[in-house]
Amino acid sequence: MSDRVFNVLFLCTGNSARSILAESALNKLGEGRFRAFSAGSFPKGAVNPDAIKLLERIEYPTAGLRSKSWEEFSVSDAPAMDFVFTVCDDAAGEVCPVWPGHPMTAHWGIEDPSQVEGSDIERERAFVTALRYLENRIRLFISLPIDKLEATTLTAKLREIGHAEGSTARRGDAA
Repeated sequence: MSDRVFNVLFLCTGNSARSILAESALNKLGEGRFRAFSAGSFPKGAVNPDAIKLLERIEYPTAGLRSKSWEEFSVSDAPAMDFVFTVCDDAAGEVCPVWPGHPMTAHWGIEDPSQVEGSDIERERAFVTALRYLENRIRLFISLPIDKLEATTLTAKLREIGHAEGSTARRGDAA
């Protein structure tokens, strides 16, 4: 196994919920093998409070989480990304910047929990469900023998993760 730390960028349009959840989850579950970041094409400028509340409750890292533009990661002095994952359908369809180093990319669409209206319990359930699906995908990702797979095989596996049975969040799924 390599001692290399892989940089991973999670993209979403607003960078306030799904990509933030994914960033925190990978930083926790990746156990130092991965360094996660998140950004948005049109960042909202603030992290959704329900996302922070959930992450704090389950003791996932929240320090430094902020809503920011993906342009921060396309400049020459930005960390070079090894992987870029879109977690919302809007960002997947947008024209992305050219990432330095040409990272591997895949789409892991998750429904936006911040769009769920209702009681505190209903909103919390939406965030828990989104995080659970992201965690499932992240666990599949971190279990891959990244150093041993050819680029085309790895790319195919990354895309399969986004389509894995039981990994797509749907409204109404109970957590």
